[in-house]
Amino acid sequence: MDVLDKIKAPVAAEMEQFREAFRQTLYSDNPLLEQVVEHLLKAPGKQLRPMLVMLAARMTGRVSENVIHVALALEMLHTASLVHDDVVDESDRRRGLPSVNALLSNQIAVLSGDFILSKALECAARTDDVRIVRYIAQLGQSLADGELLQLNSLDSEELSEAIYFDIIGRKTASLFSLCARLGALAAGSSEADAERMAQFGKLIGLCFQLRDDVFDYGTAEVGKPLGNDMKEGKLTLPAIYAVEHSQDKAMFALALKVRRREASSVEIQQLIDFTVSQGGLEYVRWHMKDLMGMADGLIDDTRDPSIVQSLHQLAAFVAERKS
Repeated sequence: MDVLDKIKAPVAAEMEQFREAFRQTLYSDNPLLEQVVEHLLKAPGKQLRPMLVMLAARMTGRVSENVIHVALALEMLHTASLVHDDVVDESDRRRGLPSVNALLSNQIAVLSGDFILSKALECAARTDDVRIVRYIAQLGQSLADGELLQLNSLDSEELSEAIYFDIIGRKTASLFSLCARLGALAAGSSEADAERMAQFGKLIGLCFQLRDDVFDYGTAEVGKPLGNDMKEGKLTLPAIYAVEHSQDKAMFALALKVRRREASSVEIQQLIDFTVSQGGLEYVRWHMKDLMGMADGLIDDTRDPSIVQSLHQLAAFVAERKS
């Protein structure tokens, strides 16, 4: 049994129910949509977000039908955002497979993303809980806001950790946070317990993104080419720290060139090597350790021992995962 299987063991039956519902909810008799959905289902990812929904629900209650609707809504919103992001970023790979836009076309990808997004809102509405619908609508706004903020930063002459954390806070962290919050709320938890879970989700979401940033410098199989972030003009925390900390004017100029997508492959490799040599990866690993410690501290160890253990393991997995 691998680490993920151990984490999801207390909610394995609920996750199986989620997977079947996910496929059924996205079913369409439209041939193009059917092709897109079947392609997406070939590489569903680790499904950490619906797993977090289930664990948060079990932390304070049980996995009801509304909890399943919440997990579906959030995973579909996440899936739609990935399909749209690949169009925006002109990415041709996703989870080791061709992206929808590369496989078919930008038009089909955008419209398919819209279809999946509408399904997410439908699932949210099935809860008959206006709080849940409002939270999910606000999440959609936050994800788009974060993406626009990231695009706006491409023309900036500033390298800023604060802006970087603002972007990932609105994108990756906000999604993880809401998974934990709504899992708890849909299970009937108190607002205080839901807020505690939301903070836990936010911390592991930040950690998840930092770990993803580190992969861009290593050799892990993560479904994207190494150095891909820089090729897309994205400067993540390792490079931002290395350039800011060193105060190397030539590297600062190169970093801005990379962000404008004007750098050659050789220049991108030069910035990668510089980042590694200046301790950029160690700095990010220090941040991840700090975030993981704070997340562990938010887990109520008086609850169901199997769920408590899974949440501790989830925090560790996010920081230490190999892919």
